[in-house]
Amino acid sequence: MSRLDFTPYRRSTVGFDRLFDMLESQARASSGDNYPPFNISKSGEDNYRITLAVAGFRPHDIEITAQANLLTVQGKKREEADDGAELLHVGIANRGFERRFELADYVRVENADLADGLLVIDLVREVPEAMKPKKISVNGAATLTAVPDSRGEKEADAA
Repeated sequence: MSRLDFTPYRRSTVGFDRLFDMLESQARASSGDNYPPFNISKSGEDNYRITLAVAGFRPHDIEITAQANLLTVQGKKREEADDGAELLHVGIANRGFERRFELADYVRVENADLADGLLVIDLVREVPEAMKPKKISVNGAATLTAVPDSRGEKEADAA
């Protein structure tokens, strides 16, 4: 198992401790169980989708919890009804699972849907107005004017 060492970056950055801790914990966690498989996609600037393959689970077997910056998806193992048939091969996984996803600030769950064995969770990032970038005028000036680049003229005169 390879270990990520962020020590050189930690020395030269300030305020990124949470990011480095998250990357190190993900590296440790990703070496374990890969069930159920999932995809993460992005559509548009602020829309994300997590799709988990949860064949055999019903909507009431799955619990989705969004808390702070953590999204947890749990599938509860259910007891199969005994219909008297003898199973010769068991290839469909019917085991409980828990998947955790670290969410960025201002990302919230918009919708969750289970169809055809796929659990689709739609996420959206909504940055508050107070956090969006703003143009700041200097000395109360209403508009900023571009300063012409004089380097091009000097290079042309030198040639």
